[in-house]
Amino acid sequence: MIPWMACSVMVMAGLGEPADDTWPQWRGPTGDSVAAGRSLPTHWSRTENVVWKVALPGRGNSTPAIWKDAVFVTTQQDERVLLLLRLDRGTGKVVWQREVGQGTPRRTGPVGNGRFHEEHNMASPSPITDGRRVWVHFGNGDLACYDFDGRQVWKINLVEKHGPFSIWWGHANSPVIVGDLLISICVQDPKGGGKSYVVAHDKETGQERWLTPRITGATSEPGDSYTTPLVYRRNGRVEVIVFGGNVLDAYDPTDGRRLWQCQAFQGNRVISGPTLAGDTVFAVEGMRGKLLAVKVGGEVLWKYAGSTPDAPTPVAVNGLVFLATNAGVAVCLDAATGQEVWKERLGNGFRATPLVSGNKVYYLTLQGRTVIVEAARQFKVVARNDLDEETHASPAAAGGDLFIRTRLHLYRIGSGKKAGP
Repeated sequence: MIPWMACSVMVMAGLGEPADDTWPQWRGPTGDSVAAGRSLPTHWSRTENVVWKVALPGRGNSTPAIWKDAVFVTTQQDERVLLLLRLDRGTGKVVWQREVGQGTPRRTGPVGNGRFHEEHNMASPSPITDGRRVWVHFGNGDLACYDFDGRQVWKINLVEKHGPFSIWWGHANSPVIVGDLLISICVQDPKGGGKSYVVAHDKETGQERWLTPRITGATSEPGDSYTTPLVYRRNGRVEVIVFGGNVLDAYDPTDGRRLWQCQAFQGNRVISGPTLAGDTVFAVEGMRGKLLAVKVGGEVLWKYAGSTPDAPTPVAVNGLVFLATNAGVAVCLDAATGQEVWKERLGNGFRATPLVSGNKVYYLTLQGRTVIVEAARQFKVVARNDLDEETHASPAAAGGDLFIRTRLHLYRIGSGKKAGP
């Protein structure tokens, strides 16, 4: 059994200039867990600086997608019903709730073909929005588009079209948007009868534009990946970067053609996703393997063989890379050399990917404690804040507020705010 998961791009391709009051996808507007704009709160509790707290129907590890006054969140209710909710950002009240589909995670028996790890369910992929539509994906294969009024625009099922999800511990990849395309990936053990591929759909109609098989040579569990693609844009060039099966590679979003690949990885299945800073990709070999710095194009710059994450994705800021290990240890590395700068225990465990706000890094522990440290070469804790609720999902940020999803609730946290209900 495995512990569960939960660019810097110039702008998020297809979504326009990122705004301060949006968090439109997994890891935010630029896909790197960096919250631009206003500084986030540094002090809160279950009663202090909580704008609102909302009990969610069911659970999920997906991150909310936020566009101005709309907050979208997915859940699985009663281990059966797959839901999309729109909440009012001002009040936290449910504006509408839609049943997207159904599916029951299998918890026992052989791995693959519907077996899910106990730490997550079919609501692990995160929603994505462009301000007009919201797209959702679930671990049963459902991929659907809704407008902001809750009307379903289209829906398909990737399992029905392309075969079973044979990944060992439950499909969890989130889609990304590039222009008018919604791009999804499936990276999994071929021995279970499933295919690995990168597929693009017209985001308005759901029509398939292209599908590229992704054959890496990895089999059994090393062939599995639970990661989300990166969108890299520079000098007019756009690439979709995918990690899994011990291969890091990139695809042309216009036609699905593979542009380059790096085969320097030798790990197991991958949960911790890749991250971008400039033209360097930081990616951890699966099951706490080495962290590699790879230049876009495939050249390996360095490898770090110290303490690495199994689930949380690295973040990069100020020429440094910050890691959160599953065991609760935070690590700071020099981004240019991979040299370890500091290593400190902050809690008993991490699953959430850290978040960067200004010169601070927010680490969320499994126990609902957020430890904020300076994004600097000298280790310094800025604050510790407790919600005392189990936390697997990665945080979101918009308009100077922090959104934390626990097992039971979604919190909106803002500085100087009165206690919520």
